[in-house]
Amino acid sequence: MTDVALFGAGRIGKIHAGNLVRQPGVTLKYVVDVNAAAAGELAQKYGAKVGSADQAFGDAAVKAAVIASSTDTHAELIRRAAAAKKAIFCEKPVDLSLSRARECQQAVADAGVTCLIGFQRRYDPTFAALKERLAAGEIGEPEMLVITSRDPGAPPVDYIKVSGGIFKDMLIHDFDIFRWIVGDEAASVYATGSCLTDPAIATAGDIDSTAVTIRTRKGRLAQINTSRRAAYGYDQRFEVLGSKGMLQAGNHTPTEVTAATAASVSCDKPEHFFLERYAKAYANEMAHFFDALAKRSPVRTSIDDGVRALELADAATTSWREKRIVEL
Repeated sequence: MTDVALFGAGRIGKIHAGNLVRQPGVTLKYVVDVNAAAAGELAQKYGAKVGSADQAFGDAAVKAAVIASSTDTHAELIRRAAAAKKAIFCEKPVDLSLSRARECQQAVADAGVTCLIGFQRRYDPTFAALKERLAAGEIGEPEMLVITSRDPGAPPVDYIKVSGGIFKDMLIHDFDIFRWIVGDEAASVYATGSCLTDPAIATAGDIDSTAVTIRTRKGRLAQINTSRRAAYGYDQRFEVLGSKGMLQAGNHTPTEVTAATAASVSCDKPEHFFLERYAKAYANEMAHFFDALAKRSPVRTSIDDGVRALELADAATTSWREKRIVEL
């Protein structure tokens, strides 16, 4: 049996709690959250206890920590979990500070514990299938990647003010997809952006629409376009052009039904929010984590990947603010 402590009983904590209790031999033992009511409700639902961080890290029976709390708590919880020799599952990003993220990376390495960072898009069945076909050589060597990433609406401005900005909060997923699909590291980044959907976002010092161009060490190219507003739903897709062809990964829709009449041919809009779009990805991600622990095998999205994506987010932020290409 593997006892687990969950940090964070909010929206994403609830998703992870539901997925981890479905894993064979895994028990949710503690729920830790500053919101006692939320922690109590979630703990009661899954037969867990409301506990403190000291209790969770001090309990030798707890073998893993799932960190789904606010970003500003991630670094400290990762360091404490590593010191206590607990395996770690942590939502992205590792931290908003690159230096603190690197300190966490070193702490994990020194402790020799497993640490998965929650880039759930790698576990999406459609995206994973494209990656497998790319790796099998179906379209030869990848040369260009185009990522479209659009949310149906922006989060509250109060959240944006503490999010670290769109490149660290939203595009960090796209930077991870870039590294995973292209299989290369960035040599240069140029990012530009505008505030087109809500003036309050600009007042908060951020943007809501971006265009990023990346050139890799091998000369491969990637373009990422993002927006905080897509009236038609959650738009997540990409295409990779290779020496022998192209592979595309499209959106998920609630159903695959197409209606054809004299007036029009229509189908469902994309899933409206990330919780629906990536429901299967979140389940696969959690299953992979505990499977890796059981088999003592590497995780697909490590803390090294978390740091690399944050490096790109930092570079893109600098590029946008200073209106220049950033060399890496």
